[in-house]
Amino acid sequence: MSVSTRTSATRRGSPAEPAAGAGSLPIAGVTAAPQARPGRGRSWRQKGWLRLISPLVVLALWQIISVTGVVSQQKLPSLTTLWSTAVRLITTTSPTYGTLQGAMAISLERVSIGFAIGGGFAVILAVIAGLSRFGENAVDPIMQALRTLPLFGLIPVFIVWFGIGETPKITLIALGAAIPLYLNTFAGIRGVDGKLAELGQVLGLRRREMIRDIVLPGALPMILVGLRQSLGVAWLALVVAEQINANAGLGFIINQGETFLQQNVIFVALFVYLILGLLTDYIVRLIERRALTWRRGIMET
Repeated sequence: MSVSTRTSATRRGSPAEPAAGAGSLPIAGVTAAPQARPGRGRSWRQKGWLRLISPLVVLALWQIISVTGVVSQQKLPSLTTLWSTAVRLITTTSPTYGTLQGAMAISLERVSIGFAIGGGFAVILAVIAGLSRFGENAVDPIMQALRTLPLFGLIPVFIVWFGIGETPKITLIALGAAIPLYLNTFAGIRGVDGKLAELGQVLGLRRREMIRDIVLPGALPMILVGLRQSLGVAWLALVVAEQINANAGLGFIINQGETFLQQNVIFVALFVYLILGLLTDYIVRLIERRALTWRRGIMET
């Protein structure tokens, strides 16, 4: 009798348990998730302004140190001096330097040609090495050997081989840009899930279609990382390459500024290098955000 009583009590109480559970659901917590999304989904353009804080602090300290005389302006010109020098180089044609925008255009042309050649060869060689053992054994040892060479130590060799014209400059930039892009592309191809390749075989994809639709998209994150690194190395190589008997370009301006002991001119040219490098990196970051919208990092969760 007691068993039946407990059973009936349990049966009478069982409908109440779900009701109590439903009544105890944190309704406010359910609606809290959409409220948190605007913070996480804030535009990257708005977040990008936060990246300007530390550079602005550094520039402010630079101006204070230079103006107050903590460091002589002959060694560290003030930002106002650099601005007036840049305006003068832009608005007037100097018989020594030419114009700043003209030098910038020549440097951009050199780095664009060198990066296009080096980056193109890097991707082709990475695909060859990444898709076959024979290609890896043929290509990868050479690329690894080139990676260990001191890039700037090759300048005398390139001068002997190619002379002092544009060829050694572009060759140096191409070689510097090729190595990081090759390494990252090769690693990205080898990191593609093998199950995707099996799926492509099941679907009857040809080898060219397999590379285009599976391999390269799967390796795209690493390729973009390599692209950013290659652009950085290309600008570094350009700085050195334009020291090879250049008669135009930002490196030529630096050489002339060193000859005439004009630190302000040297710093202006270095700032232009810096701005161009950051601009190209920003473009790649923009491409990365658009091409990899499906990937969310730990900071975006």
